[in-house]
Amino acid sequence: PLPIHIDEHIITYNIDYKKDVDGFHPINIGRMVLGLPCFLPATPFGIISLLDEYDIETKGKKCLVIGRSHIVGTPMSILLSRNLKRGNATVTLAHSKTHNLDELCMQSDIIIVAIGVPHFLKSNMLKNNVILIDVGIHRVPSDKTNSGFKLIGDIDFDNVKEKASFISPVPGGVGPMTIASLLKN
Repeated sequence: PLPIHIDEHIITYNIDYKKDVDGFHPINIGRMVLGLPCFLPATPFGIISLLDEYDIETKGKKCLVIGRSHIVGTPMSILLSRNLKRGNATVTLAHSKTHNLDELCMQSDIIIVAIGVPHFLKSNMLKNNVILIDVGIHRVPSDKTNSGFKLIGDIDFDNVKEKASFISPVPGGVGPMTIASLLKN
């Protein structure tokens, strides 16, 4: 994260794309879109690794990516739609302005949530046996911890876990996979 007065695009463009382990440089993004060798954006790369590790089939599945950022949502939708082992999915990219989002969620086999709203995804939005990947991370006050806060995600974990056949926790799910992907890059 950069201070608000610094233009992230100027910084990104000035990083040598061959050293861009975050996978944000336009050359790396373009190469990813074309299926050419590149540094993949770290969080989507981590999610693909997570799907690989748990042998979660994506081929032919209806995947919903909620959040269209250039860091997670957009590259995630591209990677899942490519003709690869953890691809070949039918991907819908949704966001905060999407109409009938509840209906899209109910139809999806895999949902990746990166919308930036604490506990956004609720149980009544999901079908049974859905696969859920939570990319959100929010610090909320808590009187049950020594620090005075706890971390939660974009998925209402405790209320949806019974419906999910797989669900990534926050903390401890996608975050460590992002760090591992940065190291791989």
